Amino acid sequence: MPSVVTMSSKNQIVVPSEARQKLHLNAGSQLLVLCKENRIVLIPKPYDFAERLRGLHQDVWRTVNPEEYLNSERESWS
Repeated sequence: MPSVVTMSSKNQIVVPSEARQKLHLNAGSQLLVLCKENRIVLIPKPYDFAERLRGLHQDVWRTVNPEEYLNSERESWS
C-alpha cells in the first residue's frame, strides 16, 4: 500500500519505516532522485553500478554471437 509523506518547511521528507526496512536503508544511505513527467522516483543508490547491472538481460543475449553482432553493427555505420 502506498504511503503518504508531507514535505516540511525545509523541503524535506521522511522515508516511511516500511520502505526503509524493505530496502535496507539506514541513516546515511544515498538515494537517486529521478524526475519523471509528473512524479518523483527515489531509488537506493547502488554501491557498485557495474555489479548491479551484471547479468542484466543475459537471457536476451544468450543466442547472439558477440563478434557477429559487433561486425554487423560496424558494417551498418558506413
